[in-house]
Amino acid sequence: MIEDKELDSLINEVFEHYGFDFGNYSKASLKRRVDRLYQLDGFSHFYEFLYRIRSDEEYYKRLIEEVTVNVTEMFRDPSFYAVLRNEIVPLLATKPFVRVWHAGCSTGEEVFSMAILLKEAGLLHKALLYATDINASVLETAKKGVFPLRMMKLYSENYMASGGTEDFSSYYSANFNIAKFNTELSDKMVFSQHNLVSDTSFNEFDLILCRNVLIYFDNNLQSRVIQLFDDSLSLLGFLALGSKETIKYTGGSNKFVQLRKEKIWKKIK
Repeated sequence: MIEDKELDSLINEVFEHYGFDFGNYSKASLKRRVDRLYQLDGFSHFYEFLYRIRSDEEYYKRLIEEVTVNVTEMFRDPSFYAVLRNEIVPLLATKPFVRVWHAGCSTGEEVFSMAILLKEAGLLHKALLYATDINASVLETAKKGVFPLRMMKLYSENYMASGGTEDFSSYYSANFNIAKFNTELSDKMVFSQHNLVSDTSFNEFDLILCRNVLIYFDNNLQSRVIQLFDDSLSLLGFLALGSKETIKYTGGSNKFVQLRKEKIWKKIK
């Protein structure tokens, strides 16, 4: 694996040449993903790798994609979506308009999952889902609403386990090996690049979902991102994180109360 001092050089070079700060990312996770790219592309000397990143902007984008890629699926963790369906969405129904932010949306599976929940609750017509990610290429995938047809069996099972009662196949049209989700869902989505590390709040939301992103950040950056979410949430709005994430040590926990065992918090002040 690459050495710690080499990783530090990479962090400094990327910040100096592109303005992107990896400094607060979890060192273990960052090192593992950078080393994977280094090995995958067959570099024999670290300075060659560093020079390629510094001199080739397209390769720098490849680095960003490798480091920031997240695994996702529709209705991932069905018990989480059951709580959204049964406890959170009914509260959103009391609002004149519903704004949801998927921060770190990756290829969009969870955004479409949320849109389906809102549609089944009769709220999609008065909702807007903002989906952001630092990775431009995954956003392009998300915008299309096209996913592998082979995944639909799993996604349908997740949907049913979360309390879904409709025919899941009614939400997409199958064509050869792809599933294209209905534009009725994607018409209520806004996709945009956003950097949780450096960008600021851009709207007020009733629900923010950022699942399995904070685990790649150190405590300082986690605190900064939680503050960003606090700035972006309406009073009594909800924040949903991944199953291994918490706001407990971020300094902002006194403004939130956790709902049951799921990683969902309500903003109370």
